[in-house]
Parts: sequence; C-alpha cells; structure tokens
Amino acid sequence: MCTEVDVFISNYTLVDPEIYQLWVEGNTASEAVSILNKQGLGQTTGASLELIASDVLDHYRTYSLLEKLLSNPNKLQEQVEFQIEPATRQLLIEKYYDFDDNVIRELLGKKLSSRNRKDLDEVAEKTGVPLKSCRRQFDNVKRIYKTVEEMPGSVVANIQKIFFLSKELAQKYGCVVFLACIRFETNKRRLQYLKFVALRKCSEIIMDVWTYSNTSAADYYDTEMDKEFLLDLRELRIISDREKEHKHLVCTSLKPTLLTKSYAETESNFRTYSRAILALATSLHRARELRNLFVEVAQFIEMCKGNGWASKDLKLFLDAYSTCATELDVMRDGELRATWDRFMKVIVQCILIMFG
Repeated sequence: MCTEVDVFISNYTLVDPEIYQLWVEGNTASEAVSILNKQGLGQTTGASLELIASDVLDHYRTYSLLEKLLSNPNKLQEQVEFQIEPATRQLLIEKYYDFDDNVIRELLGKKLSSRNRKDLDEVAEKTGVPLKSCRRQFDNVKRIYKTVEEMPGSVVANIQKIFFLSKELAQKYGCVVFLACIRFETNKRRLQYLKFVALRKCSEIIMDVWTYSNTSAADYYDTEMDKEFLLDLRELRIISDREKEHKHLVCTSLKPTLLTKSYAETESNFRTYSRAILALATSLHRARELRNLFVEVAQFIEMCKGNGWASKDLKLFLDAYSTCATELDVMRDGELRATWDRFMKVIVQCILIMFG
C-alpha cells in the first residue's frame, strides 16, 4: 500500500519582532541572547541557552541581508529573494526607520556629513543609545533629507510615498527635514532644555502657517518659508506707533482676569514685551534672524520667567495682546490685519510650547 505525500518547499522569511527590535536597537547577538535570557525566554519555552543563541544568530544573519533592502524600501517591496507578507514588510520598514527622540535632538542643527557621523560616539554616550543604532538613525535622516529636500509638494506625503512610512513617523521626519532646510539654530545653550517633541510641535505650526503650503500651486514647498509674508511683516512696525493705545486696550482687557501681580507686571513692562515681539516680527525677512527664531523666542521666555510669569497668565497676556492690536485704527487695512493674525497664530503657540 503506497502513501502519497505532497511536499512544498518555501523560503518564507520568518521575522521575530522581539529579536528584530533588539537588532534595530544596535544590540550584538550575544547581548540580545543575554537580554532574552534575563527576560525568561528559556524558562517560558524550555529552550536551552545554546538553542536561543542559535536562533538569534540565524535571525541576525537574515536581518543583515535585509538591511541593504531597507535602505531603499522600494526595493524591499519589489524584490523576490525573500518571501515576506505585507504586514511583516511594513513592520521591518517602520521599526528600521523609527528613531529615538533624544538621538535626533542631538543631531538637529548639525551637518549630515561623514565627519559628524564619525563623532556619534558622543551622542551614544550622552543618550545611552548603542553606537550602531545612532549610526542607523543618522544614515536614515541623511537618506530621507537628501531624497526629499528639493521635492515640491508636501514633505510628509513625499516621505510616505518614497519610504512607505506611517503618517506619524513621516511627520516626525518631515519636521527634521524642515528644520534642516531652513537651518534653524537649535544648539545654542539657551535652547538645550528643549526636547525634540517641543521643536516638532513648533515646526509643524510654522510649516502649516508660514510656508507655501497654503498656496494652491502644484509645485509648492512646505519646507520653504513664504518670502512675501516675511517681507509683509515689516509693515507691523506701525503698531509700535500706537503703543500707548495698544497698552490701554490690553490692560483694560486683562484687569478682570489677570492676577494682581501679573497685571502690575504687564502695566510696568508692556513696552519691553511689545517691542520684543514686534522686533522679532519685523526682522524675520532676514535669513539670519529667521534662523535664530527659536533663540529669540527663548530669550523672550527667559525674560517672562525672570519676571515671575506663570504659563496661564502668559497665555492670557499673549491672547489679549494679539486681539487688542486688531482694534487699533491702523489695523483697518485687511491685508495688514491678516499678516498680523498669521504671525501671531504661530508665535503665540511657539512661546507657550517652549515656555513649558
């Protein structure tokens, strides 16, 4: 009596998410084995340490072969060497391009050069992230930046399309690209307290309101500032000519809601605060001043904190300052008022985000 057996041979690629995560994080195979052993993998599965080590090495070899494809996700989508289901393929890409906010914060403001890549030891030591992982993140940022920096349209959409990243991760990279394109200063000492998340929030607001993303042109860039808008900001100096009237409107508006101490502070130092805000607005058309935007905002915040402002009271003041300016007779011009609103919509949020 004969028995027929159907045999199917496949090179289906197995990906263990936990081991892959350890590889992405820059752990060596032996470090990965040690971590898995401490987590009790042997006790849970009954596998010996030698078997765990053999399995990890096998996975690591596979991931090393896949890495050349991960540097160009489009190739990973098209290749036939590895049989990978779509969900697993997306996991490979997403985890490979994921980054540590602390590492990226250290890279912001630095040139993506070979020299700086060699100096990543300091970044690894400061953040506690393995050097191999720091290099992967550096290379990914450089690769994405070089690919999309001159592409028209939404930088986030371009990153999603080319690198197959989730919208959330593409948005994070979009902010990194934007900061690099404008060359914002982020490394000055007074900015060291700022986390990546704060810079990301500020960048997204600036991209939404101050760039060409609001235009209907098909070839717009949301990594390029609206130059006409920046030039129009110079006209806002006319508000300083109505300083007394502006101050009266603001103080009248705030008196019922602001704490006595904060109200007194507003009344005595209104000129200082107002001139700082207007000086920033009227100088942003110059490239150097634009690059120092976060430095100037931080300096304004230091002044507010030094005078005892609380975040809630500062918000009340900024909202009143912004709204009351539109009641001045010089703001009857619709274009001037629109320029003011567009400026303050961003600067108020950036101040409050950076204030913390």
